[in-house]
Amino acid sequence: MTVTTTTADASVLGGLLRRVTGDEKHAPSAHSTLDVLWVLYDRILRVTPDTVDAPDRDRFLLSKGHGPAAYYAVLAAKGFIPPEWLDDLGGPDSRLGYHPDRLLVPGVEIGSGSLGHGLGLGVGTALGLRAQGLTDPRVYVLLGDAELDEGANHEAIAYAGATGLDTLTAVVVDNRSATHGWPGGIDTRFTVNGWTAATVDGRDHDALAAALTAHRPGRPHVVVAVVAPKH
Repeated sequence: MTVTTTTADASVLGGLLRRVTGDEKHAPSAHSTLDVLWVLYDRILRVTPDTVDAPDRDRFLLSKGHGPAAYYAVLAAKGFIPPEWLDDLGGPDSRLGYHPDRLLVPGVEIGSGSLGHGLGLGVGTALGLRAQGLTDPRVYVLLGDAELDEGANHEAIAYAGATGLDTLTAVVVDNRSATHGWPGGIDTRFTVNGWTAATVDGRDHDALAAALTAHRPGRPHVVVAVVAPKH
């Protein structure tokens, strides 16, 4: 699959994100995911505005869908949507809802916002691709750390590890908002179930790119992107 990227760089994101106004944009959530989203779309994902329906495209699933402003800004920077759409978040005629809608926004793979479902959908997507003999496309799922408190994620993590679902990568944005936590850190929650893992600074683009490409055959992969200071 040939991928052609736009010439936009990360410097445009601030201006695009500022076009999204109102409390509904969930600014803290948006800013915590902005760097990860940019690295995914700028360096990792094999998908462009021209290949949003190509069978061999990579799939990106935003499980952390209740604060999609950064996602919309990145999609605008990369040419998936017109920048003008950002000026009308949630308006009566807007395609950009408070949760992303796959039927309205080009490039969006799932409707999300009800936390805890994205990783299970990612597992199902990877299994579906495998069943079709499509072994090249990768599936990336972006989650929040608090989202891992949802029980459905326990099953998704365990199942992906047990079946060696090596086309699946989970990206957990850790802003220290989880209620329960996990002994040994978030990455151990995955590695005890057979995943490979990397924990990196969620603002370091080179570190993120290296971690996102560190997956190995036969095992799903998780990247924990830390965006809050340690206390």
